[in-house]
Amino acid sequence: MNDKNLEDAFRRICASEAPLSERLNAFSQAVHRFSLPFANVYDALVERIRSGGAGQSAPNIGEQMPPFLLPDGRNRLVTLDDIVRDGPAVISFNRGHWCEYCLIELTAFREALKEFALHGARVVSIMPESQAHISEMDHHDVFTIVSDIDNGYALELGLAIWLGDDARRLYLEHGLELQKYSGNDTWFLPIPATFVVDKDGRIIDRYVDPDFRNRMEIADILSALRRAAE
Repeated sequence: MNDKNLEDAFRRICASEAPLSERLNAFSQAVHRFSLPFANVYDALVERIRSGGAGQSAPNIGEQMPPFLLPDGRNRLVTLDDIVRDGPAVISFNRGHWCEYCLIELTAFREALKEFALHGARVVSIMPESQAHISEMDHHDVFTIVSDIDNGYALELGLAIWLGDDARRLYLEHGLELQKYSGNDTWFLPIPATFVVDKDGRIIDRYVDPDFRNRMEIADILSALRRAAE
């Protein structure tokens, strides 16, 4: 590896064909190498929210996915019924366009779209950002990204967490002004989570981990989609 900085590492990892978990782990290692203050704050944040039981009340396998009505980047209202009308869906909560871990996951989703389509599945990413910001994302043109301003839907599912003063301070020092992206100054974000639902909106599989550096593996999503077709 000839990475000179975190940006080099990010580009290399996004272009990798490794499993998603390996890409995410490689980026975490790069954060430790090139941006240790972020790594330390992330470790402390994850320990705090995990010890508080964050995400434990999220909908479980076998339950119905709660309905939503959220706008996409083209100012169209999207519902859960719309998403599952013709087949199953992969519903992913992401922190925002600025989060490298989320972008690595969404890149892996993009690469897997043809495999998802073989099962008739659609992908939707839910972010607590304004429509203006999600409309500028490259991935917006290939799958649905919707705006969950104020984390209303994430709160309903028990997925919203407060970043804390240390993360807020570090983000602002590095120009990450989340209040501009979200339109509020609460500094709440969703726990990244993935739900695979069938065409009836029933949860076939899910991945909820307070450690936002971990995500559901593509192979596990495909396995759930196969079960949805049974």
